[in-house]
Amino acid sequence: MMNAPIRKPLPPFDYSEPAGAPAFLGPDSVAWRVYKNQIALGIGGVAAVLLEFADPRIRSGVWDHSIYKVDPIGRSERTGYAAMIGVYGPQAAARRVIEGVNRMHAKVQGETPGGIAYSAKDPELLDWVSATAGYGFLTAYDRFVAPLSVEDQERFYREGTAVAELYGVQNKVNSRADFFAMMEKLARRFEPHPINTEFLDIIQSGKAAPQIPRFLHRALARAAVSILPPLVRDRLELGREYDLTFADRIAIKLVARAAERKHDPESPPAKACVRLGLPSNFLYLRSAEQQRLLRATELAAA
Repeated sequence: MMNAPIRKPLPPFDYSEPAGAPAFLGPDSVAWRVYKNQIALGIGGVAAVLLEFADPRIRSGVWDHSIYKVDPIGRSERTGYAAMIGVYGPQAAARRVIEGVNRMHAKVQGETPGGIAYSAKDPELLDWVSATAGYGFLTAYDRFVAPLSVEDQERFYREGTAVAELYGVQNKVNSRADFFAMMEKLARRFEPHPINTEFLDIIQSGKAAPQIPRFLHRALARAAVSILPPLVRDRLELGREYDLTFADRIAIKLVARAAERKHDPESPPAKACVRLGLPSNFLYLRSAEQQRLLRATELAAA
């Protein structure tokens, strides 16, 4: 087994500067509400990886051209870093980070063990990766944090257009129906692989956050499997050992809803609010108070 490399810390990023610089999404967006919940992001992120790895082209690209095989947690942290800047960071910073990701992706090409050529710049793969992230985060939030209306769900999908285009996405999904249509188109390629179960074993082990009780890590992994579309779970052959138990569901909902109420003034969402002249706890206020503050700062959506 390969030893994990010494993990380089991510460069610090101050979401509170420069004052007044807008993000690609506003503070009243559904995305700002969803991405502030770390439990939803954890569950949704694991589900997104499983959806991506269902396609051997993406699985091989990640496995052969990144440190994923020796440091999956570090690699996931870097992916999350870019995602948070894309949502909460100033537009100029988001562009810089995404351009860096795109430069790395330009070098990723090869052939799967089955002889299928792949490239990280393949529009079909870029479209699917974007779709899986949106589906994972939104579904996790809706299922375990707070139900979202159909209108808010579709608004969430539409909100991601500007950032998705920067990544080179050409056919972005704008609804759950779009997501399932894309999934059906790609499903003939989906297959089981030991990498998928190895990934889930790492999540369940608790290595990502040793300070958190291990049973919560197991529950998080099972929660992620539970939100996979049945077709994908069947193709990946993720059996009953990954079923979400009643105790798992209660534990996940408790911690997810606690996270929804926990205001951390040092978090990216809080600092992004300050950058825009809003109180750091803006996202935790009642809707009427949020709208009053937005009108006062002229940030309300048109």
